[in-house]
Order: sequence, then C-alpha cells, then structure tokens
Amino acid sequence: MNTTRYSIRFPAPEPRPLGQDEAYFYLKEGGKESKLRFHDYGELYNRPGLYEQLFYERLKCVSPQLIADVLGKVLKSSRAELSELRVLDLGAGNGMVGEILQVARVIGVDISREAYLACERDRPGAYDAYYVADFCNLDPETEQELRDWQIDCLTCVAALGFGDIPTRAFATAFNFVQPGGWVAFNIKDTFLQESDVSGFSRLTKHLLTTDTLEVHHLERYRHRISIEGQPLFYYALVGKKESDISPEVMQEFADA
Repeated sequence: MNTTRYSIRFPAPEPRPLGQDEAYFYLKEGGKESKLRFHDYGELYNRPGLYEQLFYERLKCVSPQLIADVLGKVLKSSRAELSELRVLDLGAGNGMVGEILQVARVIGVDISREAYLACERDRPGAYDAYYVADFCNLDPETEQELRDWQIDCLTCVAALGFGDIPTRAFATAFNFVQPGGWVAFNIKDTFLQESDVSGFSRLTKHLLTTDTLEVHHLERYRHRISIEGQPLFYYALVGKKESDISPEVMQEFADA
C-alpha cells in the first residue's frame, strides 16, 4: 500500500468560483511548487497516491463506493446477481471502481496509458483485462475482443460531461452491453437542467425519455466538495438497457 504524503495547497478563492474543469492546486515537491489542474490526469497518476489524497481525502469524493452500492441494491431488488455480471468499466483510471466491484468479470478501459500503468502499480489484479483504447476510434481487433467478453453491465464513474469522455465514446461503450444488461453511471446535476444543451446532456436526456434505457434508480447526492468547501452534487443513475444507441442518435448528439 502506498504511504506517500504530498504537500497540497489550494489557491485563494477567486471572484468567480472555478468550474470543475478549471480547478487547480499547487503541489510542493523537492522544495519546488508546481501548479496542476484537476484534469491533468497523467500528472496525477504518475505520483502514487496523489489522486486518492486529492479527491478522496481532501475533497471527500464518495462516488465509486456509492455507485457500486446503488448498483448492488438495484440488482438485489430486481432479483439479479451482482456476482454474475461481466462489467465494462469505462474511464477506469487507476482502478478504484474495479477494486470495489465483486463481479464475475470486470474489464477496464481508459484512453490514458498513465491510468493503466497507475492501476498496474497500485491495484494489480483489479481487472480481468485493461484496454488502453480510444472508444471514438476502436481498432477491429480490440472491438472483437470486447465483444467476446459478452458484457452485460457498463459502469462509468466521475468521468462524464467535461470532455474527459466524448459522447460518442460513451455511446460506443453503451452499445457493448447486451440488451437486458445494466448501466450505472453518475453525472453532475446541472447536466440534466433544461438549459444545458451540450452533447452529453442531450444524450443523457435521450436515454431517460426513450425506450433505450429503463431507469431503475435516479438519486441526487453529494459527489464531493469543491476547493472552496462547497458541495458538488451529482446524479447516480442505474438502469436496464433496452436497445442500442443508433448511429443517427450518436451523430445527432456528437460533441462539437
């Protein structure tokens, strides 16, 4: 287990609170201080334990455990077995969700090689397989391997809506899930507001209002706190897949 402790300093409050994709902090190493954005994932993953110290200790993120717990409760109420699932964990990062899930198979995927290397370093064995892949441009061999896993559940935690995972990538992952399989993910609460017309917001609203996904659980909760100490609210969503997202819908809601 990593025991490294880092010297983390948050900036003074600014007149306009920073957006989640703008937030940054200062990291002191070897007597020198550097500025890192929260979304500089490669830099975070290259330092053992920094991601956990920043998001889960300092900013009190609860999402990996909460999404896993909600998925388990929904399956129990539906008389389905969590332990029998074959899960695709999109945006797997350094393996926090993969480590929590007690399922038959869990397959990690992330576009970042640094994330994969961090998972191998910090949580070896968390996944049955881990693919470093761009789900907007999957090569035929990787696509076939993923189909061979016969995925019947998709998880995606704290990775949607800020450009980290494009709409097309999420839709591609969704379509790997067999009809009747399960989907569990979380999104910032503002993405469900009528005023949000971003590609991912529109796709999520499409899932909620069509026969593509049968929603079993939708819950607003505190995902974590901001650097100013304010709560950041997300929705946890678990549903049963009814049908694929069509190519036409993918194109309509594609990110600009």
